[in-house]
Amino acid sequence: MKLRQPTDFLILEELEDKGRNVATNLAAHTGKSRKNINTRLPVLEDYGLVCKIGPAERSGLYEITSMGKAALVYRDQYDDVDDFESLIEGPSAEDATQDGNTQASFVRGEGDHDDDK
Repeated sequence: MKLRQPTDFLILEELEDKGRNVATNLAAHTGKSRKNINTRLPVLEDYGLVCKIGPAERSGLYEITSMGKAALVYRDQYDDVDDFESLIEGPSAEDATQDGNTQASFVRGEGDHDDDK
């Protein structure tokens, strides 16, 4: 995953703050050209950070995904990690179980319960 800074993060921020939007509005709110935004939105969609929504395929209406929100949470680490995509995706449930991660088993409802006390 190769993000352009600050443009991609500005797009994600705007979609998180204002909700779904189109390239023209995103350009106005981010200060970037509409051409630049129109170029980056499909890339961000390919990465799974945004998704195109709307009744028509060519509507141009995008919204941020949960992975896009995770990218914003970890954006300060973008330059410091080799695999940003793995960072924002987090460990898979299978990997977590193999590593003995109790948090993943807790989320799945496994382990000790205090319900009987």
